[in-house]
Amino acid sequence: MIDRYTRKEMAALWSSQHKFEVWLKVELAATEAWEKLGVVPAGTTERMRANASFTVERIDEIEASTHHDVVAFTRCVAESLGEDSKWLHYGLTSTDVVDTAAAVNIHEACGMLIEGTKKLIATLGEQARKYQDTPVMGRTHGVHAEPTTFGMKFLLWHEDMKRCLTRLEAAAETMRVGKLSGAVGNYGNIDPFVEKYVCEKLGINPSPISTQVLQRDRHAELMCAIAITGSCIEKIATEVRHCQRTELREVEEPFAKGQKGSSTMPHKRNPVKSENLCGLSRVLRGYAVTAMENVALWHERDISHSSAERIIIADATTLLDYMLERINFIVGGLLIYPENMKRSMDMSHGLVYSQQVMLALVAAGMLREKAYDLVQRLAMQAWAENKDYPELLKAEPEVVAHLSADAIDLLCKPENSFKNIPQVFDRCLNNK
Repeated sequence: MIDRYTRKEMAALWSSQHKFEVWLKVELAATEAWEKLGVVPAGTTERMRANASFTVERIDEIEASTHHDVVAFTRCVAESLGEDSKWLHYGLTSTDVVDTAAAVNIHEACGMLIEGTKKLIATLGEQARKYQDTPVMGRTHGVHAEPTTFGMKFLLWHEDMKRCLTRLEAAAETMRVGKLSGAVGNYGNIDPFVEKYVCEKLGINPSPISTQVLQRDRHAELMCAIAITGSCIEKIATEVRHCQRTELREVEEPFAKGQKGSSTMPHKRNPVKSENLCGLSRVLRGYAVTAMENVALWHERDISHSSAERIIIADATTLLDYMLERINFIVGGLLIYPENMKRSMDMSHGLVYSQQVMLALVAAGMLREKAYDLVQRLAMQAWAENKDYPELLKAEPEVVAHLSADAIDLLCKPENSFKNIPQVFDRCLNNK
C-alpha cells in the first residue's frame, strides 16, 4: 500500500523484515518439536536460536537466482547455522511456513483493526448521546420525510459498527489457524505433533484438515468482513458529504488551520476526507471479490491465489486501519450546525407533519382513505404555493370539523416524532 494510506504500525507489521522474522519463528519452533520427538539431536534448537540470522538484502539476492522466496529464505538462514542447517525446514513444505506465518501476521493485523473499530464505536456513542435531542430533517429518497434527531444518525452508525466488530472478531478467529501437514496435507513426512506444537507456540490453532494450503474460504471471510466494514464507513462518509452541501451545510468535516480546499477557489471547504473514504471502500470491495475467487484451487493446491494475496491481504488490512483512524477523526471533530438543520426543516412549510395529522383525523372518526386524500391534497398545495401547511389545515372545513386549531398546532411540532427515541437509545446503548 502506498505511504499516503498507511499508518506506521501497520506498515511495520507487513514489512519484509517482520514477515521473515515470523517465518523464522515457525522454522525454529518446528525444529524444536522434532527435537522433542527425538528426531533432531538434543541442544540443536538452542544453538540454532542463538545463531540463526538473515538479512532481507541477502534473501533478495538469493531469490534472484532461485526464483523461490522460501528457498531463498532457508538458504540465507542456513548460511548462519553451519552443520545445524540440515535440520532447518525439516519435513516441511513451503506453505507450511508461509500460511502459518501469514496467519500470525493476519491475527496481529486484525487486533489493530478490532481496536480501531472499538475506538470508532466509542466515539459514535459519545456523539449519539450529545446530539440525541438535536432535531434534523429525516429524508427518504433525498426528500423530506419526517423529523428525527441527529443523535439517531450517530446511533445508527454506532450499531452498524458493532456488527462490523462482531464480523471482524469472528473472521480473526477463523484465521487463527496454522498448518504443518506437508505437501498434500496428510502428514506424509511430518508428525502431527510438530503442527500442534508449533501452533501452540505461536498462539494459534492447528487446522483440523488442510491440503498443502489452508483453505481460502477463511481468507475470503476475513476480506468480506473488511469490505463490509469499509462499506459502513462509506455510509457515514456519504451522509457527511450530503449534509455538507452548500444548500444544507448542516455539518462540515473538520477543517484544519492552513488547509486549502482548492488550487483556484480560496473559499472552498470540500468534504475531501469523506470523499477519500468513499473511494477507498471501493478498493476493499474489489479485494473481497479477489479473495472469493481464490477459494477454488486445483486439487490439493495451485499457486493462483498466492500472487493476489501478496497484494490484497496487506493492502486491505492497511487500508481499513487507515480508514478507521480517518473516520474516527471526522466523526469526533464534525462541525454541526443545529440552526441550519432547523432552516432545512422549515423549507417544506410544515408538510412533513402530514402523517401526524392524518392519524389524528382517523382517531377523530374520519375514514383513513378519506383522511389520506384530504391531507395529501393540502400538503401538495402547501408545496406548490409555498404556503404554511398548518394554516392551510386550519382553513379547511373538513379538517376543523375534527381537529381544533390548537390541536393542529400541537400536531405540527417535531417533538411529536421524538417521544420513543429514548427507548431506542436505551436498547442500543444500555442493552434494555
